[in-house]
Amino acid sequence: MSRVMDIVLVILMGVVLVPVMIGVALAILILDGRPVFFRQERMKSPSEAFTLVKFRTMTVDRQDAGVAGGDKVARITPLGRFLRRTRMDELPQLWNILRGDIGFVGPRPPLRRYVERFPEVYGEVLRDRPGVTGLATLVFHRREEALLARCKTAEETEAVYERRCIPTKARLDLIYAKHRNPCLDLRMMAATVWRNLSPVRRSRREM
Repeated sequence: MSRVMDIVLVILMGVVLVPVMIGVALAILILDGRPVFFRQERMKSPSEAFTLVKFRTMTVDRQDAGVAGGDKVARITPLGRFLRRTRMDELPQLWNILRGDIGFVGPRPPLRRYVERFPEVYGEVLRDRPGVTGLATLVFHRREEALLARCKTAEETEAVYERRCIPTKARLDLIYAKHRNPCLDLRMMAATVWRNLSPVRRSRREM
């Protein structure tokens, strides 16, 4: 998807989503306190970093590092659990899209530590601009969450992520890169919205 299209979509979505984001920010501030946002260094190329912005979903731990696994579940707040399930925690990434750090569709931007550990893998994957969603996100995200949720320590989480998640996501990202086109991007964006609405619909039916 072109940079111009990304900007147009951000502006159009902002009309609807800015009030929602203000509501979420106030809810976090009231229920969980400061900080409202979670900021983390990510890589948009093998050598270029940027600061990814999300709504905070966990209690603060200054020593936190690596991906989230079962070892961090106790830190997720009740509101954060809902935001993660619906992926509303990622709404602030509209700012990253507007800045040009990422696009709507592409490989998820990795942490520097994984880029440095697997330069051959990310040298290929990060030829494409990272995105909020993508083929690996749609196909593998829930499986990744299930794998990492079983991990009880940070060391186990790292080992599982590096051994089982990184290779699979990289293969899917490279398949996407090979077949990328604007129609595919729009289909993946629609699929992402549809999938993220599903937990809300299930919750309402269970009430």
